[in-house]
Amino acid sequence: MTTETASHYDHLERMNIQELLVNINKEDKTVPLAVEKSIPQIEKLVEQIAKRMKQGGRLFYIGAGTSGRLGVVDASECPPTYGVPFDMVIGIMAGGDSAIRKAVEFAEDDDEQAWKDLNEYQITNLDSLIGIAASGRTPYVIGGLNRAREAGILTGCIVCNEGSAVAKAAEFPVEVVVGPEFVTGSTRMKSGTAQKLVLNMISTSVMIRLGRVQGNKMVDMQMTNHKLVERAIRMVMEETNVSREEAEALLDAHGSVRGAIEAV
Repeated sequence: MTTETASHYDHLERMNIQELLVNINKEDKTVPLAVEKSIPQIEKLVEQIAKRMKQGGRLFYIGAGTSGRLGVVDASECPPTYGVPFDMVIGIMAGGDSAIRKAVEFAEDDDEQAWKDLNEYQITNLDSLIGIAASGRTPYVIGGLNRAREAGILTGCIVCNEGSAVAKAAEFPVEVVVGPEFVTGSTRMKSGTAQKLVLNMISTSVMIRLGRVQGNKMVDMQMTNHKLVERAIRMVMEETNVSREEAEALLDAHGSVRGAIEAV
């Protein structure tokens, strides 16, 4: 349980602000290196998820606390970024949506609830499930993965300890061992950062494999505010060499960057 081992630093309350910030940053710098070691595991998981999603499958995340919130965030960002349906990537958190803002006591200790939550979405063996748990011992996640695997559903996980119960429950585990936290046991820090990085890698890679990126651009993004409208105009101008006025007209006519580019 390296996530629970003592911090490399002590007497944090005696540090001045600069020392606190510098030392937290020193610890944070180690996270991408830990993620790099896990790329072979991430690659196997992404390959399997993309294969199923190309056939119409969905991607589910389950977790509790910080891990659950990170899954919800990643899932919620896929529709506006890649123009996919809101029920294509789904984040489920122990304790329900209210737990996103306020912790629900003991919600993570129920090893049957995740499967009940997943069944509300009629999860099938065409779907994929990723359990997210820094410690790798969250009953909510273990129970959900075990039941999903019994049902023939693809299972993966993101954990920050080696040889955990969550990793054993998943067919394609991703173990990112970041070591002790700056504040002992505070896994919202390095562990949370590692999980966020891996989630970014998984969802971005899957969406690219599904054809939701053209060149290096989010051609299917939803234009839901002025900033994104401006970005869309620039993308159309860059890709087609038309004027700003022509780009605006194309977007108005076709409703998306992809449609505007393909119309030229």
